Amino acid sequence: MTVSGAVTEATALLGVERSVLGRRWRLRTVDDRLVEALSQRFDLPDIAARVVAGRGVTLEAASGFLTPTMRDLLPDPSHLQDLDSAVGRLAKAVERGETIAVFGDYDVDGATSSALLRRFLQAVGADVVVYIPDRMAEGYGPNTPALLALRERGAAVCVCVDCGTTAVEPLTAARDAGLNVMVVDHHEPGDVAPPTVALINPKRRDESTPHVDLAAVGVTFLLVVGLNRALRAAGWYDGPDGPRPEPDLMGLLDLVALGTVCDVVPLTGLNRAFVSQGLRVAARRGNTGLAALCDVARVTPPLTAFHLGYVLGPRINAGGRVGDSSMGTRLLSTDDPDEARRLAEALDAVNADRQEIEAQVLLEAVEQVEGTLAPDEPPLVMAVGDGWHPGVVGIVASRLRERYDLPACVLTVEGNQAKGSGRSVPGVDLGRAVIAAREAGLLTLGGGHAMAAGFSLHPGRIEAFRAFLVARLRDQVGEGGLPDPSLEFDGTLAVEGATEALIGHLDRVAPFGSGNPEPVFVIADARVLFADVVGMGHVRCRLGGHAGGRLKGIAFRAADNDLGQGLLTATGSVVHVAGTLRLDRWRGQAEPQIVITDLATAR
Repeated sequence: MTVSGAVTEATALLGVERSVLGRRWRLRTVDDRLVEALSQRFDLPDIAARVVAGRGVTLEAASGFLTPTMRDLLPDPSHLQDLDSAVGRLAKAVERGETIAVFGDYDVDGATSSALLRRFLQAVGADVVVYIPDRMAEGYGPNTPALLALRERGAAVCVCVDCGTTAVEPLTAARDAGLNVMVVDHHEPGDVAPPTVALINPKRRDESTPHVDLAAVGVTFLLVVGLNRALRAAGWYDGPDGPRPEPDLMGLLDLVALGTVCDVVPLTGLNRAFVSQGLRVAARRGNTGLAALCDVARVTPPLTAFHLGYVLGPRINAGGRVGDSSMGTRLLSTDDPDEARRLAEALDAVNADRQEIEAQVLLEAVEQVEGTLAPDEPPLVMAVGDGWHPGVVGIVASRLRERYDLPACVLTVEGNQAKGSGRSVPGVDLGRAVIAAREAGLLTLGGGHAMAAGFSLHPGRIEAFRAFLVARLRDQVGEGGLPDPSLEFDGTLAVEGATEALIGHLDRVAPFGSGNPEPVFVIADARVLFADVVGMGHVRCRLGGHAGGRLKGIAFRAADNDLGQGLLTATGSVVHVAGTLRLDRWRGQAEPQIVITDLATAR
């Protein structure tokens, strides 16, 4: 059963003005006539049609939304600025047998971009070498010593993926050394563009592409499509000694899906097609490394965007955060089952280490923020620690953002340098503010995009940087500041309404992620039959309904916060439970479960 449009925007859903997490609950507003039309035309149950309508999908666009295809959504790569220039130079490098270097970032988007380009170039017979910088020793993005070393190793061309847009000095040095550099990126540009053979970035200020929300791996895929077309036109696949096999570009979409989901770009339009098709490719287990990681992480079919973003992605990221930065790219590039298994197990172990480090840093960060947070706090939380592991500051910033519903920055200080990372909330462009701080001379390095940014600076400038960010973010949000935190719902259900059949209907709206959030429901008037702590601070429970139904529930990493404590003390009480519905698969069985994100007392 769903709540109808009778609940207005001014009315708190179920009267919840302030949940245990301090949120006001409200029902997502939809057009009931559109819901009816969607339901009839696409044979959707009312609740699934409401979810589609709530994502802003029109009746005309619904077919493409529900069944996104590469055929309909893939653009001509040549529409991107400089793409043809990059294709022309890379095609010559392949034909001449020149060494092509790939310089990638160490996160999942960088690892998938590097692995994708490496796989394609190797498949067409190119001589390719991949370089992933060490996060601790080198930091983010191209650096002069590494680029010059690649040139000395014989590289004639270097493609920087998921980095390089603001690396003016290193790329100038590379150009002067005779290295032809191309940048394939999606981060916000600065005022000065680096000297390159090609700068392919949907966010270029002179770019007119509608595909501004691509992850770097999506841009890299378009480059590969263009290069493949050019090589075919040049007769490369005919070959002097007989035909060469043409690479299977669709078979690379598992990497595109992984990087797209993990970089938290909107899963709409072309990105949605990338992920939808990429999940089907990944299910065939053609990528040896990705298959090995699924096995180690005990991911069972069907593979979903949730698995990419929350199970596989963190393991690949762990190498760059607290281990060997190149492990993710090596895993996704290898066709050797033994090497794949070794790398997957190593990443799994490093991820466990990362979780322990993260938990300790988060505890200290929360204590610091709680000690300084005031009612008139500016639209930013910031925590600074001596010797915090630089590899976890980004994920701790994410945790703070989730906890306080505010943009968050976390910095670690080592000697005369501070390194930090920030995460933002919708409507606040943190990357733009960080780039402005760099251009104002407050940072030695800094860049990013709307929802995430990274930066380095002298410790003596931290307070000035904080004040600069506060001023910039206040300008963005206006005098009223950020709105009071709220939670928006797609509808309400009884315990008995949370069925496997309903989850199956909702799967038609998948893949879920940024831009197409997983539907959130209220399980209304549910009795908490029991609750306890399991695993690494998760709270599990069993909910009972008026008609005798039962529903499993779990709140991840909640044992020490208000949500977890609210569940643990609610045994026997009737509550409203907010969250997302998924099938809990265990030993061949599947049972509906709500992943709990908020809680309120039923009145």
